[in-house]
Amino acid sequence: MGQYVVRRVLLLIPVLLAVYTLTFILFQLTPGGPWDKEKPLTKQAIQYLNAKYGLDRPVYVQYFSYLENVVTKFDLGPSYKQTSRTVTEIIGQYFPFSIVLGFTAMGFAILIGVPLGIISALRHNTLVDQIAMFLAVIGVSVPTFVIGPILIFLISLELGLLPTGGAPTGSALQLLEPRNWQYLVMPAFTLSLLPLAWLARYTRAAMLEVIRMDYIRTARAKGLMEQVVIARHALKNALIPVVTVAGVLLAEILVGSFYVEFVFNWPGIGRYFVTSVSNRDYPVLMGTTLLFAGLVAVMNLIVDLVYAYLDPRIRYS
Repeated sequence: MGQYVVRRVLLLIPVLLAVYTLTFILFQLTPGGPWDKEKPLTKQAIQYLNAKYGLDRPVYVQYFSYLENVVTKFDLGPSYKQTSRTVTEIIGQYFPFSIVLGFTAMGFAILIGVPLGIISALRHNTLVDQIAMFLAVIGVSVPTFVIGPILIFLISLELGLLPTGGAPTGSALQLLEPRNWQYLVMPAFTLSLLPLAWLARYTRAAMLEVIRMDYIRTARAKGLMEQVVIARHALKNALIPVVTVAGVLLAEILVGSFYVEFVFNWPGIGRYFVTSVSNRDYPVLMGTTLLFAGLVAVMNLIVDLVYAYLDPRIRYS
């Protein structure tokens, strides 16, 4: 197992290198430059800025210089727009808010979606099953940028129960305080609806397959209580494909919360990433892209390791 983990971690290097190379090439091929969005600058001012940030050097020098700074100093470069800050500082400020939002949303999805799928499978072809799957279809079909404004209108503007958006200034850890949960509930629930629906559907399908197997019928024939059969024998095996989906969904939540963060004015890295696109802040885009790529790769590794825990027959060497 240890050798497998080391091998998978080492594989992150070529993956991140490929992501960096592709992103760098796309930036070079993009028409215009980072100063095109500003008010008209003189030729001398543009030359000064290009020299300051090394954009007047040959392309291959820029490529290897950035790569060297990342590898040797973990320096993701300076921001073109926030000239007094580095990309590492910007990610350190905004990414924790996305982490708290993403894990809270995934918590909602697991706590609601998995039990909903189990109940739906155990009540197969009943009214409960039909209602659960109808709700799951809605969760998959309706995009978050539609659900978000609807929740804001109904819960915040009409009922006045929760704030319309935003978050406490300062550290993301403040969101864990009970008095600040009100800021987290609506954006996290909105972000959780799609993974919640997928988890419910996958859990239902996996449970329906498992409870029809011979060893489940044997367990019931031995006189075991139905709760024991489901919890101890069926659920653990049914969770294997669900874990696969959950790991992928968590990675997607953490790297794909742009719409939710924009709708709810959430100070996360996704919202800042979109702002950086319009501002042509290429170092921020590059650093965030590398962060997201590494996050997805790590989540895939964690999913593979959880496989071995849930199913002793699975071994990595």
